Amino acid sequence: MPDPAKQPVSVVDVNTDATQIQPGIALCLSGGGYRAMIFHLGALIRLNEIGLLAKLNRISSVSGGSITAAQLGLKWRSLNFQGGVAKNLRELVIDPIQALAGRTIDAGSIIGGILIPGISISDNIVRAYRKFLYGDATLQDLPTDLEGPRFVINATNVQSGALWRFSRPFMADYRVGRIMNPKVPLATAVAASSAFPPVLSPRVLKLDSKDFVPDNCPLQTPPYTSTVMLSDGGVYDNLGLETAWKRYRSILVSDGGGKMLPQPEPKRDWARHAYRINDIIDNQVRSLRKRQLIEAFNTGTDHDGTYWGIRSHTKEFSTTIPLSCPEDRAAELAATPTRLQRMEPAYQDRLINWGYAICTAATSAHFPGPIVAQIRFPFPGGI
Repeated sequence: MPDPAKQPVSVVDVNTDATQIQPGIALCLSGGGYRAMIFHLGALIRLNEIGLLAKLNRISSVSGGSITAAQLGLKWRSLNFQGGVAKNLRELVIDPIQALAGRTIDAGSIIGGILIPGISISDNIVRAYRKFLYGDATLQDLPTDLEGPRFVINATNVQSGALWRFSRPFMADYRVGRIMNPKVPLATAVAASSAFPPVLSPRVLKLDSKDFVPDNCPLQTPPYTSTVMLSDGGVYDNLGLETAWKRYRSILVSDGGGKMLPQPEPKRDWARHAYRINDIIDNQVRSLRKRQLIEAFNTGTDHDGTYWGIRSHTKEFSTTIPLSCPEDRAAELAATPTRLQRMEPAYQDRLINWGYAICTAATSAHFPGPIVAQIRFPFPGGI
């Protein structure tokens, strides 16, 4: 049987040795384009209300979830926590993310990357993130471990087939090695994490091999250490689970992954057929990780926590909440395309309300916060 330590992808081990797990709470934010980015905002609002946001030790994200996580990390030191609740979360995090969702940035980036010599699609995505959210901030502008949770922005290393982690203390691929205190722009890290294949991928990093910490990593040689080709973090781990599961006892997972619908007549041209195949792979891997996660919670392993997803429903949880969440309306939101495409404000509000509602149901049933908070939709109109 192959040695799991040598495999590029590791499954969730429900028998993880408890001595390797630290007390603490980690939040995982999945991918899913603007759909996930906005859905996670509703979860953040509820986690903040019940006092869990302030208690997080790690936030691990991929793809669309990384857009939201990076903004939260950039503004963390400015959050005004009073009694365990950030009073200015909406101003510093929610509103800027919603403003970005009011703009389409993928289509123009693709056209520009095709038509303009020397400018890649990924370069245009970086410029959009820099312009509308992160400015000139780098990974060093995220909070230290003493100031707040560690933010881990995950991408997939196409060369090694392993996870590439961006964080303030280091960026690393366990097969290639670590660079300490990286000054990579936050916009670049998020662009790598959200480089949806095949069109927005890859994001190429030019590095200095001398910056890597010398160790015994099997791939710590050029070109692996000089030119790193990265794709969407969801290719490797579409829940952002791995960097949290191996470290902390309590795991909260917010899954904004979309609903893959049946296609009675799949397209046969290579581009659309490849896109459909990617959807099937993503759906299967996401479903597998979800089943492993929930099994681990249900069988009383060394972890606790809860999972909520855009494709879940409040009736699945052993509690009721005073919010109306019709199944057909929730299903419509789950079917939102995975794009970086403009969303109408009213539609954004529905997605946020749905993220809030399903997070409320999940945490109320399985992981209540230290604060008892009133339950009400963040925006009028419900879902």
